[in-house]
Amino acid sequence: MDNISDAIGVIAQSADSLFILLGAIMVLAMHAGFAFLEVGTVRHKNQVNALVKILTDFAFSAVAYFVIGYQIAYGSNFFVSADALTANNGYELVKFFFLLTFAAAIPAIVSGGVAERGSFRPFLFASALIVAFVYPLFEGIIWNGNYGFQAWLNTTFGAEFHDFAGSVVVHGMGGWLALVAIYFLGSRQGRKPGIAFAPSNIPFLALGSWILIVGWFGFNVMSAQTLDAVSGLVAVNSLMAMVGGTIVALVVGKNDPGFIHNGPLAGLVAVCAGSDLMHPVGAFVVGGVAGGLFVLVYTRLQRSAKIDDVLGVWPLHGLCGVWGGVAAGIFGQQALGGLGGVSLMSQVVGTVAGVVVAIVGGVIVYGIVNKVSSLRLSQEDEFIGADLAIHKIGSTNSDK
Repeated sequence: MDNISDAIGVIAQSADSLFILLGAIMVLAMHAGFAFLEVGTVRHKNQVNALVKILTDFAFSAVAYFVIGYQIAYGSNFFVSADALTANNGYELVKFFFLLTFAAAIPAIVSGGVAERGSFRPFLFASALIVAFVYPLFEGIIWNGNYGFQAWLNTTFGAEFHDFAGSVVVHGMGGWLALVAIYFLGSRQGRKPGIAFAPSNIPFLALGSWILIVGWFGFNVMSAQTLDAVSGLVAVNSLMAMVGGTIVALVVGKNDPGFIHNGPLAGLVAVCAGSDLMHPVGAFVVGGVAGGLFVLVYTRLQRSAKIDDVLGVWPLHGLCGVWGGVAAGIFGQQALGGLGGVSLMSQVVGTVAGVVVAIVGGVIVYGIVNKVSSLRLSQEDEFIGADLAIHKIGSTNSDK
């Protein structure tokens, strides 16, 4: 009998390891979505740089998170023998891989906001610092209960801050960090308020959106982290939020393809926090509000002389992430069809805390890096484009 129980335990553990590994692979694939979304949005002279940034940011993030970040967030590391690492079918290793793909999304989000005028190596270094110190600080506070913040919220407001898949922990942090970097950089040369640079390639933009949409079901559903905790509610809520964001962006954005392909992403950002709590109708509303919020704020930003957010990452991830954190406290309530167990005040306080950590951390990291080496390309390099200035090659070759 013991042998049967042991065998069942081994199968269950190996299934959990495979489950979270598949989630890690799906979220890793989302980074291709970040890349092509940026490639399709920036001008032709900056397409190579967009592709290179996403891959190299991921590589630097992996090292920073492996060596420092994961230990700050969860108090453990992997500097032990390989024999010890194979315990429980290496579950802790694939869990690290899964959480790394979340951490590396932060620089990928920032990349879209600072596109076309950000220096290459200084931003790589800044990305490593953020993934090593800033992001895991808040990640550990929310997802590992560090420093007693969650316990205080529970005692004060009756529930902890709930962020199932990272509306605030990942997307909100990324969007508000990007806003700080955008402020440091200023506007691109030749940009005039109210006159936007047209996207260079709508098919690539759409491809990036679709890759992100598909990968997002790994991002949300597999945040359960074990097979026994998986929920079809998370999958359908993600679907309904994506659909809501698309429909509202279509209407409010007046058929603009850029808005139509960012609308579903706005909905998915917003539903992350409460995707395991809401009713699908509530998720549809949350996604719809996010889609409209993105279109309206991004349109307004195009008239700003100070905030030049190329891909609209602050409204998409920063503001929609904030909305998602608060929305979990509204639509997660049983009175609105949710499962309950959440506090609106805890959601508000936790969301504000995430914004504060992102802004303060961003000012420190980007401020220091900018003092050491300018975050902005020189005027000449920006004029000729990052592709030729940094990588010495264009994205296409028309020679016959």
